[in-house]
Amino acid sequence: MSNFDRFAFSADPSFDEAKTREVFSHAVPLKTLVIYCYDPRAADIPNAVAQLFGNEIFPGEVILDTSGKRVASTATIFPVIVAGGRAIDALRSITVAQHLFGIENIVVVHHSYCGATTFTADGIIDAYEREQHADISDVYDRGSICIEDYEASLKRDTGLIRAHAGTPKHVNIFGYFYNIDTGELTEVVKDGAEATLRV
Repeated sequence: MSNFDRFAFSADPSFDEAKTREVFSHAVPLKTLVIYCYDPRAADIPNAVAQLFGNEIFPGEVILDTSGKRVASTATIFPVIVAGGRAIDALRSITVAQHLFGIENIVVVHHSYCGATTFTADGIIDAYEREQHADISDVYDRGSICIEDYEASLKRDTGLIRAHAGTPKHVNIFGYFYNIDTGELTEVVKDGAEATLRV
């Protein structure tokens, strides 16, 4: 038995996966996943999305039970922070968020002056070959490695999310460009669930 098993729900002898999932679904009123870059200059993106949507809460407050344990949160936005805010790295998080909490919106945000615009797919592949002696040419889809065109990358990423089997069909998917100097979000893609369900 691991030293940390007491912290894992599934390690409890009386674990009931369906009941545990039901409890989790009520612990956090999650509505929106916001996928964005790990650049510290982009850290305010979830707040900007919350203000834009108007009915979202971020970061929210942690709710304690009577014994002082952290059991829930009031946050309706969950951040998914990955290099360049590229969707390829967020797909598993989308699936898990839907399974545990249910989601209504997925928002992909790419920001101005992003480090992902400072290199090309060929450039990073060549550098890894030279510097790390590793061939990563087949590890990632080339269109998801860097950002060469913001509008094209947002359209690609929102399309990738919509087409992924782990994405619930009922969600709305948005793509925004974020200006790190002004804090302004500009909508590039709006893929509503209604339009998808009619197809």
